Amino acid sequence: MGRAFVYVVLGGGVAAGYAALEFARRGGYSCGELCIISEEAVAPYERPALSKGYLLPEGPSRLPKFHTCVGANDELLTAKWYKEQGIELVLGTRVISADVRRKTLLTATGETISYKTLIIATGARALKLEEFGISGSDAANICYLRSLEDADKLVNAMNSCSGGNAVVIGGGYIGMECAAALVTNKIKVTMVFPEKHCMGRLFTEKIAEYYESYYTSKGVTFTKGTVLTSFEKDSTGKVTSVILKDGNHLPADMVVVGIGIRANTSLFEGQLLMEKGGIKVNGQMQTSDSSVYAVGDVATFPIKLFDGDIRRLEHVDSARRTARHAVAAILEPSKTRDVDYLPFFYSRVFTLSWQFYGDNVGEVVHYGDFTSNSPRFGAYWVGKGQILGAFLEGGSREEYEALSVIVRRKTKVSNMSELEKQGLAFSVQESKKDVPDSGVTLGEKPAFVWYATAGVVAAVSISAFGYWYGRKRRRW
Repeated sequence: MGRAFVYVVLGGGVAAGYAALEFARRGGYSCGELCIISEEAVAPYERPALSKGYLLPEGPSRLPKFHTCVGANDELLTAKWYKEQGIELVLGTRVISADVRRKTLLTATGETISYKTLIIATGARALKLEEFGISGSDAANICYLRSLEDADKLVNAMNSCSGGNAVVIGGGYIGMECAAALVTNKIKVTMVFPEKHCMGRLFTEKIAEYYESYYTSKGVTFTKGTVLTSFEKDSTGKVTSVILKDGNHLPADMVVVGIGIRANTSLFEGQLLMEKGGIKVNGQMQTSDSSVYAVGDVATFPIKLFDGDIRRLEHVDSARRTARHAVAAILEPSKTRDVDYLPFFYSRVFTLSWQFYGDNVGEVVHYGDFTSNSPRFGAYWVGKGQILGAFLEGGSREEYEALSVIVRRKTKVSNMSELEKQGLAFSVQESKKDVPDSGVTLGEKPAFVWYATAGVVAAVSISAFGYWYGRKRRRW
């Protein structure tokens, strides 16, 4: 028993939805030639909504509101849309093996699905406590957050925990965003992580200090420099206390674990080249096998801005961009340049909103007001006399766009003291200077404009699904 397709997208997350939209807009396939295989039972959706609008106590976002591609202010791709476009959704289906040489995938039900061109969009999975020697994460009140099923379990736990105590394990993206959601749901929160400060992979100590202070004002307690070792449970198997390495016992009516992710590469190990925890691809998102492409969290790809250094980026913007680029390369290889991605990260919690562009390496220069409840502050990372990275809290769309411009241009800095003095004004002024045209990716706006615009729209679109929080990996 089997089916054959020309194009198969393996994975049903953000990248799959954006790949589908790019296929539909470019054409190049006939009805029934393209399919998306997903373990989840629903069409691709904007995963960031799960840690944002989905967890709100009032007016929470629910499907179909956040199917792709609304995160980039684009079309809403429901199951009906896929049918109208002649794209087959193979949902609730787990692929248990892949044979790259034979170009086949085997499902858990025994069906063989063959392809001519494969796009691997398998994303990543949440790291589990068991991988660090801690048992018991199958308890009903221990939650992870990666899928819709995870989000539903988390919502149910929150609903039964109002006024109670939650312990959040991990101080990264998921930990910070879930902590904000828990507080909004009137739950007392303690965050536990081994690093010196939150968001250790990105934030400087000074930046982290502001957010930790803000969270503390909202009722969050930080327990840093230690880790979870075990749990205490009641007779029903529910966690009642979290035991830390430093000997402390934290009361817990629920636990949220966000200790990092690992790329889903296992189906292709030994068949495709791997590097830095992902599937290695070239500038066309093409793997070591010419008929196979990889996109999103699972792909390790060259960053031109970093002189071709290859990186595996764990962020929704990268998933969207690399998926679209892969489709362009598949359908129009002679017209598609190598991907030229500007690394971009953002978050929006309570009334706060920040964006980061580039790489957080080099000497750091902070600027702005770190004391206000309506903050506007930021930082530049400078190396070899050039801007390599830039962070801004509380900026406007135009200001965020200015940051993206100077990072992409690697704007020169001659005086660090003057840079600190000028602060954000430096970006705004330098971004307005004319430079030679560096070309356009995928026939759209210049890349630096697109990245900034897409990021802002994504943040606004996802947050607009309901009331926002402020209204009423480092590995373990």
